[in-house]
Amino acid sequence: MDQEYTAGPAADHEHAGPGEGEGAARRRFLAIATGAATAAGLGAVTGCAQGDGPPAAGSGATSEPDARAGKPPAAGARGLDVKAENALPGHPDWPVVTAGPARAIEGFADRVSVLPGESFGLRVSTTAPRFTVSAYRMGWYGGARARLVWRSEALPGARQPEPTVDAGTRTVRTRWTRTATVATKDWPEGSYLLRLDAQGGEGRRFVPLTVRSAVTAGRTVVVNAVATWQAYNRWGGYGSYDGPGGGFASRSLAVSFDRPYEYDDGAGLFLVYEAPLIALAERLGIPLAYATTTDVAREKRLLEGATAVLSLGHDEYWSPEQRAHVTAARDAGTNIAVLGANCCYRRIRLEASDLGPDRTLVCYKSSYAQDPGFRRGHPATVDFRSAPGADPESSLLGVIYDGYPVDAPYVVTHPGHWLFEGTGAREGDRFEHLVGVEYDKVDTGFPTPRPIEILAHSPVVCEGRPSHQDTAYYTAPSGAGVFATGTMRWVEALDATGDGRSGRNHGLDARSGALTTRVTENLLRVFATGPAGRTHPAQDNVKAVYGSS
Repeated sequence: MDQEYTAGPAADHEHAGPGEGEGAARRRFLAIATGAATAAGLGAVTGCAQGDGPPAAGSGATSEPDARAGKPPAAGARGLDVKAENALPGHPDWPVVTAGPARAIEGFADRVSVLPGESFGLRVSTTAPRFTVSAYRMGWYGGARARLVWRSEALPGARQPEPTVDAGTRTVRTRWTRTATVATKDWPEGSYLLRLDAQGGEGRRFVPLTVRSAVTAGRTVVVNAVATWQAYNRWGGYGSYDGPGGGFASRSLAVSFDRPYEYDDGAGLFLVYEAPLIALAERLGIPLAYATTTDVAREKRLLEGATAVLSLGHDEYWSPEQRAHVTAARDAGTNIAVLGANCCYRRIRLEASDLGPDRTLVCYKSSYAQDPGFRRGHPATVDFRSAPGADPESSLLGVIYDGYPVDAPYVVTHPGHWLFEGTGAREGDRFEHLVGVEYDKVDTGFPTPRPIEILAHSPVVCEGRPSHQDTAYYTAPSGAGVFATGTMRWVEALDATGDGRSGRNHGLDARSGALTTRVTENLLRVFATGPAGRTHPAQDNVKAVYGSS
């Protein structure tokens, strides 16, 4: 039974070539990358190979107002007031502490993103007789990291049908009925986790949702990498890397957003790769806008006038449209920051599902010739650097993906750069475990924008092959600055504390946390003021670092 709600104030708060080993390696990758026990189905490459080339009004429902939550600031035509929003009380009880049995409760939203005030549907399956939904906006909030914006009344629960698997593409499909319709009245723009709580504490799970910005002019755009989250999602037994048997050949050729996320209690890749950066950016109070990768792909003019675009910790799967729109933004003077590694690596196509447009992610990889869309004239859904239509990611990013897995110290080689200001870093300083589990480098054998500066040049040995990780910054003719960390652990490191001996955050310690935090603060403050190349032009040092141009 579909119940409708007006959401008012809250109560309380790979680069391997194709082969049978890739699926298993992807599972191994995410276990390494996140250190999580529930990592099955997520990951990167087989070994250290470099790829195919050189590397509403409610119907009787009630919401529960809470005077402590305050009235959220209206977004209005000028966009979100980040400082006012984060001055409101936070709710640190947002995490899922006890998830409960595997199928106790789970669900998904039938829209990846909505504009403020728009409605979306929740499709929930649970063994409990009743459950509630709590909508948490993720941010800083004095360190609480989230604010409870809305909570439903108790809703009737029901177990939904088992999914089916398409015989041709091995796409997992659910045909779940809509459980509730939620209107986002008074929900500020931002990244949200909806927490599903089964009655009696039988289980809890998250459902991600982005309340996106209608305009981004004058703002730094946080882009939730939902395409990559979905590619790694193995809910129902299949993902973009393997199926139940663990083999690459059994992988899904297309995956659907019409299913819950298996990983991290339903949060997908958000908590590890995105939430720490969002907390930092909101703490700084810079003007922010929010979007998803599918929004950027769909809306050609979405990034017009944006000061910066942020690609977060793991943002591997891009459509040609997304890449074209981000490139056009760079060429118009919008700064680009890549705060991870292995970005813009897989070329995908977005298609409709039964629930709406852009809810199926198609990526045939090495089997692209079998793709009906390719036969109709669409670009091959292979790696961007691979034929046909090779277009290496380095032409946009400045760096190129080089391998997996590594765990190595991050080595500072250009401490006088403005991005290291206030860090106290000196040439040769090492930050243990900060390079991993995937890494990028500057490689002028691929298209590389110039001038480009290498700020950190860290030796790595990737399954016997010596190489280097690079953090790099280049400036474009438009004046845009483009920064790439070259390591997937950058966003995770923002939360690193202590001496690293506990093993949490891959052994990253407070030194790494302080370094990455200060560099990221420097970056965001400068990038928020306009084209960084006009005030901070890059000084090319490739020859000095590599001995050749």
